[in-house]
Amino acid sequence: MQQSNRFWYGIGIGILGIVLFSSKAVMVKLAYVYEIDPLEILLLRMVFSFPFYIVLAVISARRAERTTLSKNDWLWLAFFGFLGYYLASYFDFVGLVHIKASLERIILFVYPTIVLLLNRFFLRQPISKVQMAAIGITYLGIVLAFGDEVQISGDNTILGGAFILLSALTYASYLVGSGWLIPKFGVMQFTSYAMIVSCLCVFLHYGISQGFSLFHYPWEVYGLGFLIAVFATVIPSYLVSASIKMISSSNFAIIAGIGPISTIVLASIFLNEQLSLLQIFGALIVIIGILLISLKTSSRA
Repeated sequence: MQQSNRFWYGIGIGILGIVLFSSKAVMVKLAYVYEIDPLEILLLRMVFSFPFYIVLAVISARRAERTTLSKNDWLWLAFFGFLGYYLASYFDFVGLVHIKASLERIILFVYPTIVLLLNRFFLRQPISKVQMAAIGITYLGIVLAFGDEVQISGDNTILGGAFILLSALTYASYLVGSGWLIPKFGVMQFTSYAMIVSCLCVFLHYGISQGFSLFHYPWEVYGLGFLIAVFATVIPSYLVSASIKMISSSNFAIIAGIGPISTIVLASIFLNEQLSLLQIFGALIVIIGILLISLKTSSRA
């Protein structure tokens, strides 16, 4: 494949991956129509994705170079699987009970700013003036979009927004903390094992709180659970990885801004959600701030 064709192919699969990721919130909101709770739809997501990650874990383990991994390495992997994929997902799904899918994506999109702040306070990594300005711009956009929604929908929006922010915080913590561990396992092996840990945490949570009955939901719920697992989790994760490899992380940062926009469009089509002009303006400000942070971080790396 020619270099130019490879670049545009990378752009295409990157956009597809972002749009598929963005569809998750919309499908979760569709599932809530059937009066199920966040843990139940999260369980179905993990049930359907679990076999994929088992297979990928086996394949990656066979291909991985022989390395000596300590007991602490495995304990840290389990912790990050619990933090980054179980807690972050659970907080996200709970937040979606109380908040619009489009607003969820706008708030969740701020996790790169949290990564910067965590790196600054815990790892002593400097933050440039451009990045500080971008962080300020990003949170100004959140205040505009979120504040207007509070006036429209009331206190439930505050509760939902708090859970979504917790999701962004736990996911950002996972990214910061697992950075040193991923090279020891390899990207595919680490991700597969972390997802398996997350699945087991969800299975245990569900088993303790609701038992192990899985066959009493409407068929539409199973369909949505399968779509969330395969088309909004497994497939886009590898499309995004392939895109970054083909076009570089800095170029991918540019197209990543499509995420909130695609969620807004999908939520409008399938959920009949509408954002006010002030919320749309706030979303654009958030996207600009995150692009500034992502591009500055990529250029410095």
